[in-house]
Amino acid sequence: MRIHLVDGTYELFRSHFGAPPRRDPQGREVGATVGLLRSLWMLLSTPGVTHVACAFDHVIESFRNELYAGYKSSAGVDPELLDQFELAERAARELGLVVWPMVEFEADDAIAAAAARFRDLPGVDQVVLCSPDKDLAQAVVGERVICWDRRREIVLDEAGVTAKFGVQPASIPDWLALVGDSADGFPGIPGWGAKSAATVLARFGHLGAIPDDPAELGLPAARAARLVESLRAGRADADLFLRLATLRLDVPLEEDVADLEWRGVRPGFAGLCAALGDEGLARRVTEAGGTP
Repeated sequence: MRIHLVDGTYELFRSHFGAPPRRDPQGREVGATVGLLRSLWMLLSTPGVTHVACAFDHVIESFRNELYAGYKSSAGVDPELLDQFELAERAARELGLVVWPMVEFEADDAIAAAAARFRDLPGVDQVVLCSPDKDLAQAVVGERVICWDRRREIVLDEAGVTAKFGVQPASIPDWLALVGDSADGFPGIPGWGAKSAATVLARFGHLGAIPDDPAELGLPAARAARLVESLRAGRADADLFLRLATLRLDVPLEEDVADLEWRGVRPGFAGLCAALGDEGLARRVTEAGGTP
């Protein structure tokens, strides 16, 4: 079987900015939730998709905000989108999916933890991480755990991660610590770009293994000296950014593989669709045999 783990927060944001706005009968904006539901139903309608879970940032803030004040937060997020977070979780549940709402952790942590837990179980052929988020590249293992950007139809296995970033999946957190991640709100180490970080980490693997001697970096002398000095001066920041970029695998998830099997929508699905003003989706699901 193939297990599909969906980044629900990404899907919700994508729908908010890509789908038409929509108001429910009470005048509340629900367009992102409707777009999310349609996207999830499209996934469930895909041949071979049988076991699915969807992780959400129930609140955008996590333990990482306590570590670094500049880490991404709900500040500046459209209130009409924030107001749909709980509604989106409910919609995914009514569609019949296992939902993991994260508070202390992030959705990416739940996805990485689930991938690590399920990937080697008997009967599991592949775990598919449905997200383009580069953070999740660290969870890729061979062809057994892959990332799938559904919008652009791009699949990254371990060879694909190495080709794209210049480092193996295990070095992705170190690469992000050096380069920075604007989406997550940390800047990286001055002078370290994507190519220099890839060159050095491809050779040494992790931050802690990067030598103090510039001659060992395999780069032009002057450039290597600047990078070593910048890393030395920013070592505390680099260690912090590495902690921010490393996905947690200790997220408590109660479900086992059997729980992830999709068995149809819940009884309240049609009513939810009516409340969202999208009875057409309920009809399509019913016609496809997805009734409870």
